Amino acid sequence: MPRRPALGPATAALCAVLALTACQGSPEAGRPNTAPPTSTPTAAPSTPTWTAEEQAAIDAAKARYTAARGAVDKAATTPTSINRTTLEKAGNGGAWIISALESLINLKNDGWYQTGAVKITNTTVTSVKLDLEQPEVRFKSCLDSSAVTIRFQKNGKPVPLGPGNGKRHSFVSRLVYAPGSNGGAKMWWLVEDRGQGQC
Repeated sequence: MPRRPALGPATAALCAVLALTACQGSPEAGRPNTAPPTSTPTAAPSTPTWTAEEQAAIDAAKARYTAARGAVDKAATTPTSINRTTLEKAGNGGAWIISALESLINLKNDGWYQTGAVKITNTTVTSVKLDLEQPEVRFKSCLDSSAVTIRFQKNGKPVPLGPGNGKRHSFVSRLVYAPGSNGGAKMWWLVEDRGQGQC
């Protein structure tokens, strides 16, 4: 039986994890609602209001996310010369850099490389926690991999990966503000980036 090909970091969006949703049940049948009517609650604002400090953290984290993802895309174009230090300088860290390096090594070992890049089409902030020992920003992004092609090193022809499961996938990300390796200056690090289905 043929071996299933491993996918590169930029094509991780092609294999996103399906998100499960839970539904709330309806009230029990036969039980009347005897509570007195209440005033209509005011709807919560659809966009949270961030303090100036939180907004500065969000802006810095978003910029770092773009840089970190871009560095992985660039490394996938020449996986024969993987450089962990370059990936770290761009802000890749934690569990995410381990996953990215594994994918890059798979590209190299399979004799493949990537052309094109993943595009971040939108980003929604889900939480900002600046009071932690390592302040964090979490958000959800839609990534579009339609411009990405995986090719054979030997002849540049596209690798036949099959239809996949679409080109746009949702990812949830966590970035932390922490010192660099060997006690370097603090910066934002992309430490988690998980697929959550299509977007």
